[in-house]
Amino acid sequence: MFSPVVTDYWHESFADGSVVSRAGGFSIAVNADLREDRRVMLLTTSDRVRAVVSPPVAEVLGCSSGTAPMSENGFRRALHDAGITLHGADHLFYYTQDDLRTLLRQAPRADVRQLTEADAALFGAFTASAPEQDLDDAYVELDHWAVFGAFDGDRLVSAASMYPWSGSQLADLGVLTLPAHRGRGHARAVVRASYRYAAGQGYQPQYRCQLDNHGSIALAKSAGLAHFGTWEVISTE
Repeated sequence: MFSPVVTDYWHESFADGSVVSRAGGFSIAVNADLREDRRVMLLTTSDRVRAVVSPPVAEVLGCSSGTAPMSENGFRRALHDAGITLHGADHLFYYTQDDLRTLLRQAPRADVRQLTEADAALFGAFTASAPEQDLDDAYVELDHWAVFGAFDGDRLVSAASMYPWSGSQLADLGVLTLPAHRGRGHARAVVRASYRYAAGQGYQPQYRCQLDNHGSIALAKSAGLAHFGTWEVISTE
């Protein structure tokens, strides 16, 4: 259903070939190549929960090869006892291969276009009008790999920016719409235009949002994305 780019990325990230513990639908793998800021991760999909840790973390948690299988609850207790905390989980959304082909056949809305450095003044006025917390949460920047905007007349009212994620062929996206212009389909339009561009460049679109961000979840679904799973990563704070 999903592109091999998506499934292979997560398979490699969770190093299924180095599983050291398996208990029912929960497994733990050890991966010596994990970045420091990803030395603990969990991926929950419809059929299983996978954890991956670096070798030093595995030693601290007592889940190296040859130890007794550990349940998900046991793993989370071991993290807590070791003083290791996780960021709040992110939903992961992707297009199915059929839906992405459909998207590529569609034209963008007339009021949506790609933004460039020449739009710096427009973008500056846009960000100046946005709530500070929304700016922090959305992480939309004009200097990202690709940026698209929706306009109300001459005014930029919604923008989405993308960047290749973790050196992969996944294009991660942030989107922001000014409060007074929400509910008019602008965010959906810039998301779909952004993802159409990314797919045309050989990237698989990726949409992430927190579990309690109901507006963002609704946007992902309205843009035609399908839920893949949830992802948790160690907190660096």
